Amino acid sequence: MMTGMDDDPLVTFHTWLDDARRAGLREPTAMALATVNAEGRPEVRMVLLKHADVHGFVFYTNLESPKAAALRIHPEAELCFYWNPPGRQVRVHGPVKPVSAKDADAYFASRPYLSRIGAWASRQSRPLGGYAELERAVAATLLRFPGGKVPRPPHWSGFYLVPEVIELWQERAYRLHERVRYVREGGKWKQQPLYP
Repeated sequence: MMTGMDDDPLVTFHTWLDDARRAGLREPTAMALATVNAEGRPEVRMVLLKHADVHGFVFYTNLESPKAAALRIHPEAELCFYWNPPGRQVRVHGPVKPVSAKDADAYFASRPYLSRIGAWASRQSRPLGGYAELERAVAATLLRFPGGKVPRPPHWSGFYLVPEVIELWQERAYRLHERVRYVREGGKWKQQPLYP
């Protein structure tokens, strides 16, 4: 086994995520999400991890966004985390499934008031005539939902990527990095060290 890597890659993932938090990184839960659109072109963008376990790596988004459209067409994706310091990368690949309405409601209710307002006001990825247009949409939404109670919009929910392959990479001197690929077979992880 490689240095500091558990037989279960999720154990190592959580240890490394905690190390990234202790290192003071501003957004240690930021991850690149790669999808394939309707034309077969790859697309990548940053999203935030909200939860991770054997069932999946969870993130939330506007369901009218290009990423959600891509996931409906090709419900498979890859995530990539990179933390420097301490010089580590984690790639996660697998099928993507929607979270339950109950889970989406619970997470949405936990968000700050203005973030919930923003989910209603933003027409994510659509053309914007200028920042004042967005400010007007936010003001109108504040009038619509005064006092803090904001229901989850029907166009806002989440997905979880079910991990089938996890690759751990750890920086070492002279580019002799440690790299291990884990593949889940029959509910168990099989690991294979790789050349860096």
